[in-house]
Amino acid sequence: QVQLVESGGGLVQAGGSLRLSCVASGSIFSADGMGWFRRAPGKEREFVATISGSGATTNYAASVKGRFTISRDNAESTVYLQMNNLKTEDTAVYYCAVGFRSSVWSSGASVRYWGKGTLVTVSS
Repeated sequence: QVQLVESGGGLVQAGGSLRLSCVASGSIFSADGMGWFRRAPGKEREFVATISGSGATTNYAASVKGRFTISRDNAESTVYLQMNNLKTEDTAVYYCAVGFRSSVWSSGASVRYWGKGTLVTVSS
């Protein structure tokens, strides 16, 4: 059974920072591309960032590039999302995701497993 457990969400003021973590269990992780997606209130779920199985390649949505950093620790089966200079429009439920391949991707249709999500609220 594959499980993805996110943590690190919370309430932060605009301009602040948060770091999200996702711990994976089951027969996955070191060879799999991982990523983060988010769903803002009243909107569709959207791509945020993905990272290749080796960690050598990353891919970011234009709206977060330069502010967010995705990383992974394969020894700890954990993927992180460091979020800096947060904006009110970053308010969303953030979901951890496992892809079908080891490479980066950006489509929600290419997600093999989803976590349950962690809420990030950015106040003005």
